[in-house]
Amino acid sequence: MGQSTNSIKGKVTDASNKPAEAATISLLLAKDSSAVKIQSSDKSGNFEFLDLSLGRYLILVTAIGYDKSYSAPFELTTTNPSAQLPSVQLRAVVKEMEGVTVVQRKPFIEQKIDKTVVNVDAAVTNVGATALEVLEKSPGVMVDKDGNISLKGKQSVQVMMDGRPTYLTGEQLASLLKSMPASSIDQIELVTNPSAKYDAAGNSGIINIKTKKNKQKGFNGNLSLNYGQGAYWKTNNSLNLNYRTGKFNFFANGGYSVWNSFQQLDINREFSDASSKEINAIFEQTSFMKNENKNYNIKLGADYFLSKKTTLGFVLNGNFSPENQNGHNISYMMNAAAQTDSIITATSSNTDLWKNKSINLNIRHQFDSTGKELTADVDYISYGSNSRQLFVNTTFDPQWNQRYVENLRGRLPIDIDIYSAKVDYTHPLKKGAKMEAGFKTSFVNTDNNADYSNLVDEKWTADYDKSNNFKYQENILAGYLNYNRQIKKFGIQAGLRYEHTRYEGHQYGNPERTDSSFSRSYGSLFPTLFISYAANDKNQFAVSYGRRIDRPAYQDLNPFLFFLDKYTYGRGNPYLQPQFTHNIELTHTYKGFLTTTLNYSQTKDFFSETFAQGNPQFNEPEYATIVRQGNIGTRQNAGASISAQVPVQKWWTAILYTNYNYNKFNGVLNNEKIDVAAGTLMLNVNNQFKFNKGWSAELSGWYRSKGVEGQILIDPMGAVAAGISKQVLKSKGTLKLNVRDMFYTQKVTGQIDFQTTKASFTNLRDTRVVNLSFVYRFGKPIKGPQPRRKTGGANDEQNRVKMGGNN
Repeated sequence: MGQSTNSIKGKVTDASNKPAEAATISLLLAKDSSAVKIQSSDKSGNFEFLDLSLGRYLILVTAIGYDKSYSAPFELTTTNPSAQLPSVQLRAVVKEMEGVTVVQRKPFIEQKIDKTVVNVDAAVTNVGATALEVLEKSPGVMVDKDGNISLKGKQSVQVMMDGRPTYLTGEQLASLLKSMPASSIDQIELVTNPSAKYDAAGNSGIINIKTKKNKQKGFNGNLSLNYGQGAYWKTNNSLNLNYRTGKFNFFANGGYSVWNSFQQLDINREFSDASSKEINAIFEQTSFMKNENKNYNIKLGADYFLSKKTTLGFVLNGNFSPENQNGHNISYMMNAAAQTDSIITATSSNTDLWKNKSINLNIRHQFDSTGKELTADVDYISYGSNSRQLFVNTTFDPQWNQRYVENLRGRLPIDIDIYSAKVDYTHPLKKGAKMEAGFKTSFVNTDNNADYSNLVDEKWTADYDKSNNFKYQENILAGYLNYNRQIKKFGIQAGLRYEHTRYEGHQYGNPERTDSSFSRSYGSLFPTLFISYAANDKNQFAVSYGRRIDRPAYQDLNPFLFFLDKYTYGRGNPYLQPQFTHNIELTHTYKGFLTTTLNYSQTKDFFSETFAQGNPQFNEPEYATIVRQGNIGTRQNAGASISAQVPVQKWWTAILYTNYNYNKFNGVLNNEKIDVAAGTLMLNVNNQFKFNKGWSAELSGWYRSKGVEGQILIDPMGAVAAGISKQVLKSKGTLKLNVRDMFYTQKVTGQIDFQTTKASFTNLRDTRVVNLSFVYRFGKPIKGPQPRRKTGGANDEQNRVKMGGNN
């Protein structure tokens, strides 16, 4: 190597993204990791090596209380004799001190340049909560009355577990998240503009829920017990075990939960004449649903370290969830003068057994120490549901004299099989650049049955109007290229992904219905671009662009009429088109604690839940509401957000987040022009208090102003939570007590105005809950290199599954 005056500059930050002073920086030769020079970072976290020889190097960073961190290898050449390295962020280390497990406390919210990270255990009020409740209080996340999740004002988020999509949508995804205790979650990552390496599904980005994984050698684990009391009792319990010895690592996680809750829904509908616009009928409905849900889940897996470079692994998941729902509602049918014509009472019972199993096989091979790597995953996922329903509708006159009784029963079995395989390859290039490439394929088979019958003269007779059998098949092929490089103060990531989709659906006929089928095949390109600029120690900028797609849920393509209640039906739409979105985002981070973001997106063929009055020509009851997905037109979304982590006192940290989003919808629906626009303001405040002798506390709250989503206008809402925590048993145990939604303000109200129908609704749930929990950590890790934990490689198909049953 020729001698010349060459230099390397860089910066080190801690787990809170603040400058890490006095960290040890070692400059190593890439070929054998021998040390060339050693120094410490200054008070701003910066370091610089001068008068270096040309050659290939890497950086090692060490600091007390943190894991070792390595940079990617880089090279000094005659044309590039100097290097500005990307910032190195340290991670807290877990260590043993006299039998006591000590973990550096993480902040509740970590704002990074490309994503937001929520550290679940850092918030006391997350104790006893479910994954869905943790999401509801996460910055920029909203959950509507049906469990649909939106990020920064946009729905169609891809929700992933440990990097693997959940393959569920709407109420079914909400049901899964309700059964998942927060105690099993480590972090939640909110990524609004993912790279080309990820599936292109999800117009508003990705929410990745990372579960806890103990990677230490030896035998260790933790036990979590929780009891909650709202209107009804609840419990969430889990046991996590890990054993690492020699070339093997085994892990097992099990959980049991009981979730008793309720939903009270009040709806007022006014029907008008199409020509005169005068009200001709009024419909008032009050319903109450009691839910009893149990969940048993287990996760087993192992890693086999074939060599220092190659690791084989498998993961098995099983989920068994019986559910009982019992409902009662009263409906008043009135004329234009608000005089009651008839009264209808309805009782319903629904028993459901939801089963899910999956297996993942994976391999990882590291060719050398430069970062050249090949990974592969094969996944099989199966969902099964067997819902059994019974409805009894009794019609009375205004004086409560019984007119007639209708009995309807249904059996709705659903089977879904998903197969997925993917390969990813990473290849380092000169000057610190990196190229990534990959391929993926997935196959989906669904079989949905709806078998209804009516009680006529004390005999059950098939109801062919409501019965159907729908089968759906889909195949997606995908490939991508991704390029990364750091050029002085600039970081560049550019990618291109191609996905080809082919699907076909078949609705089988019955004595009163003919067969029908549909199919489609299309391909799309999805470019991504991410550019970062480190202006100085205090200011970092980033701009990103990405094109995304959202495919309809499988069941939303089924053209049949689905019975929800006597005056509410759902219908699929085989002509529903996928929606495509262009996302642009600009981010500025100041001193690592204040982040400002501007974002804009445009969605073509935007689809949303639509509402229409029943049409007797299509065998729809005249005064029923028909709910279906429809392509409305174009949606534009613009927003701004600010987040800050403020150390008010040494014992008090305030985390502030605010987001404003403006949505505009243009298009045609049911031959009527739509031109709707509204802005929504979101505020999140989280106060973390840390006291002496193992005590800590939290006081948090969130608020969302009025907003619009398609045809629905949602009124303002919010909630306040508080909690305390105490370390016990030499810090091996933790006791926590909290209350969520203490003022019971988390209720959903809104209005819908469509065609000849206006509706308003109020939705109450069991959200005010007091929780008491105990967590105990046991086992003692031993020193040595720790394993990685593979999580799988399936894609967005799981996000689009709709199972039977409601929550």
